[in-house]
Amino acid sequence: MPGPKDLDPSSSPRALLGAELRHAREKAGFSQEELGGRLFVSGSFIGQLESGTRRMQPEYARMLDDVLGTEDFFRRNCAASAKSRYPEHFAEAAEAERAATAIREYASMLIPGLLQAPGYARAVCRAYQPTATDAVIDELVAARMERARLLADPTELVLWAVIDEAALRRSTGGRRVMADALRHLAGLMRDNRVIVQVLPFDAGAHPAMQGCVRLMDFVDSPSLVYLEGVGTGRVDDDPATVARYRVYYDLLMMSALPPGKSLSLIEELAQNYAHGDHP
Repeated sequence: MPGPKDLDPSSSPRALLGAELRHAREKAGFSQEELGGRLFVSGSFIGQLESGTRRMQPEYARMLDDVLGTEDFFRRNCAASAKSRYPEHFAEAAEAERAATAIREYASMLIPGLLQAPGYARAVCRAYQPTATDAVIDELVAARMERARLLADPTELVLWAVIDEAALRRSTGGRRVMADALRHLAGLMRDNRVIVQVLPFDAGAHPAMQGCVRLMDFVDSPSLVYLEGVGTGRVDDDPATVARYRVYYDLLMMSALPPGKSLSLIEELAQNYAHGDHP
């Protein structure tokens, strides 16, 4: 009997790979928990692979072929599903956010990617890659703007961001770029596309001082937390870890300015940047 055909990378390869995994698992008579036990992962992780929320890594593809008797099907198609426009450390988080129903994010030193204006995004990408060609920077900015389309319909995604005051006062790209970036952010808030709170300097110490935190919730999959550092990122679905960072985020919201006062501060800073005053 001929084996399964290669997946077509042009037709949502991750979703197709997940569907094939579900079919192969059910055919073999495994529950998600039972298959997860064979791979030394949780049953929820298998569910996330099947739903396309999580990326299938090569080591899991090899184990799935061995356990499910699918010859080298998952090995052959794993590379197609792993292709991404995003940096490797962020790709899984960027792709998971498309399936999320709610995102809660704390940003310490920059405006979150989904809320960035093009000029600000360009300045950030250039800072990350100072020797890259303009074409590379153009591609990175285009990918970031494409991600922001998630906010086109405010009923599809709830995005709640807590942004450190430092991110708003750091002149990224110069005063004109910052004025435009903050006007863009204020516009999203006024259009009820997002909820934003500013964490002021006088809030003092808080539990996320060492980095950025992103919590993502889904309809049919367990929540994820994404932790990011300089050039690194990690997606974690461990329930205890997610719960701990959810408490951290709740503490950040309690320490931050209310959305109305946050909007007033953001618009005031935008005016200061536009008029050449130090923010």
